[in-house]
Amino acid sequence: MNVKKTERIYPEVNSFKDLVKVCADRGDKVAFTYPVGKNYETLSYGDFAARVTAVAAGLQKLELAGKRIAVIGETSTSWVASYFATIVSGSVIVPMDKELAIEEIEGFLAGVEAEAIFYAGSFNEKIAHAIEEHPSLRVFIPFAPAEGVESEKIVPFSKLVELGEAEVANGYELPDRDAKDLAVMLFTSGTTGTSKCVMLCEHNIIATANAACASVNFSDQDRTLSVLPLHHTYEMTIMVASLTYGIMVGINDSLRNLMRNINTIKPTALVLVPLFVNTIYKRIWDSAKKKGKDKLLRRMIPVSNAMMKVGIDMRRKLFKSVLEAFGGDLQKIICGGAPLNPEMVKNFYAFGIQICEGYGITECSPLISVSPYFAQRRGSVGPAVPCCEARIADATPGDKGFDEGEIQVEGENVMLGYYNNDEANAGAFTEDGWYRTGDVGYMDADGYIYITGRLKSVIVLENGKNVFPEEIEEYLEEIEEIAECVVVGRKGEDGETVNLTAVVYPNRDLFPEGTADEEIHKAIYAKIQALNKKVASFKKIKDLELRAEEFEKTTSRKIKRHLVK
Repeated sequence: MNVKKTERIYPEVNSFKDLVKVCADRGDKVAFTYPVGKNYETLSYGDFAARVTAVAAGLQKLELAGKRIAVIGETSTSWVASYFATIVSGSVIVPMDKELAIEEIEGFLAGVEAEAIFYAGSFNEKIAHAIEEHPSLRVFIPFAPAEGVESEKIVPFSKLVELGEAEVANGYELPDRDAKDLAVMLFTSGTTGTSKCVMLCEHNIIATANAACASVNFSDQDRTLSVLPLHHTYEMTIMVASLTYGIMVGINDSLRNLMRNINTIKPTALVLVPLFVNTIYKRIWDSAKKKGKDKLLRRMIPVSNAMMKVGIDMRRKLFKSVLEAFGGDLQKIICGGAPLNPEMVKNFYAFGIQICEGYGITECSPLISVSPYFAQRRGSVGPAVPCCEARIADATPGDKGFDEGEIQVEGENVMLGYYNNDEANAGAFTEDGWYRTGDVGYMDADGYIYITGRLKSVIVLENGKNVFPEEIEEYLEEIEEIAECVVVGRKGEDGETVNLTAVVYPNRDLFPEGTADEEIHKAIYAKIQALNKKVASFKKIKDLELRAEEFEKTTSRKIKRHLVK
C-alpha cells in the first residue's frame, strides 16, 4: 500500500474561538450539506460562525454563560452550533446519548447539575416531565418546538438566536477562556457495564483535532458524511478536525437514510467504526454473489494488485460498480473502535479505498494513534499521534516477538479525570501520571501499536493461558456467513475446563429461505474448524452457539460484550 506522503495544510487553531474565526473568514464556502425532507440544503462556513456567535451571545443574555448545558438529539447543524457556542461562551457542554431512557438522561443531568438543555424535536414529548420536575434544569431550548406547548422555561432555538443577534449588534464579542478549564462532560458508553462521567478541557479536544489534521490524508477538497452519533467524542473530534480543514461535511440524519445520503453527497472520505466497515464489505460480496460475479471479483483483485506494483492504477475502472454503490467518489476510510481483519483492509485497497485504522478511548479525547496513510503496517493502529505518547507497561513476552502488556498514555489528550469519582480516578492513572487504557497490546521497534485485547474481557484458560477474544473474533470475521460474533469462555462438563465458544448471529441472507438452524450451524462450524488450523492450539474455538437476534450495541455500534451470557 504505497501512498505518497503529502503536506498537511490546515490553519493553526488553539481554541474553539480561533476555529469560529477561521470559519467566519471562509465566508460562502459550504460547511454543511443536510437533508430537509426529500431535498438537501447547505450552510456556509460564514453563516455557521455567525450562528455559533449568536447562540453564545444568547446564552450570555440568559445568564447561562459558565453553566453546564446539555445537548441531545439527532445530528444537525443546530446540534453542532450548540456544542460550539456553549464552549465559546465559557460554559460546559454535556452531550447526551439520545438512545438512553429518559429517566437515565434526567438522572445524569441532575448528577452534573446541568441548568439548560438543547434538544431535537424528537425529544419534545420526552422532555415534558423534566420541564415540570427536574431539580437542576431551568432553561429548555428546543430546535423544533412542539406546537401549543408553552412554558416560561422554554426558549426556542430560533428565539435564542434572535436574542443573540441583538446582543452581537450591540457589540457582543466571544470571550476568552482558559483552555485548561473544564469544557466537556461525557458519559462513557458502558460497553463493560458501567458508565462514568469523563471531564475534558477545551485544550484536550483542540489538541486531538489538530493531531488528527496532522495525521490523516484529508484536505479542504474532501467531502465527508457524519454518520456516527455526535455525543461521542470520536465523531465530534473528527467534526472539529473537518471544520478546521475546511471540508464539506454531509449530515446523515438517520441510519435508515444512510445509503441515500451517501449516494447524494458522494463522500470522498468516511469516519466509521468496524461494524459499518464490516457491513459495507459483506454488502459488496453479497451483491456480487447475487449477480453471479463474486468469482470474477475475486480474480480481479490479484490482477489489480499486480498492476499496482508496476505503477498502473486501474482500480476505479475495474471496480467501478463496487465504488458506485457508495457514491462513486469514496477514496478513504478512517476506522476506530476495534481491530479490522487485515485481509479485508487489503481488499478495500484493491478496490480503490484506503482504510487507516485508528485507536482511541473517550478518556483520551479520544485519539491515541492512527495508521499513517503513507506507511501502513498490517494489523497496526499506527504510532501515537503528535499530541501524546504511548507505552507498554507490565509487559511479558508475547507470541508476536514483542513484549505485550497494558497500553498507557500521557499527553495533551488525556482527560482531567472522572467527575465526582475518586475511586475510578485512583484506578485510572499510574503513580507517574500515565492513563491506564485497560487495553492490551505491543509496540514494534518503530513505535507502531498493535492491540490484542482488553484486560476486562480476557479469558483465562485452565492452563493459565490468557486469551483475548477480540483477536479470535478478527479471524471469525473472515467467514461471510457470520454477521456478528462474540467469543466467550464456557465451563466444560467437568466444571474446570474452559471451552472457547463463538456466539454468532448468522448472515441468514446467504442461506436459502427456511434453512434450519442445524444446517446453518453445520456450515459455519465447518468453516470455524478450518480457521482453527491458523491459530495456536489454546486459541481454537471448541463450540458454536447461534443467536436469533443481533447483539445489543451502544450508539457507536459497539457490541455490549458484558451482556453476552
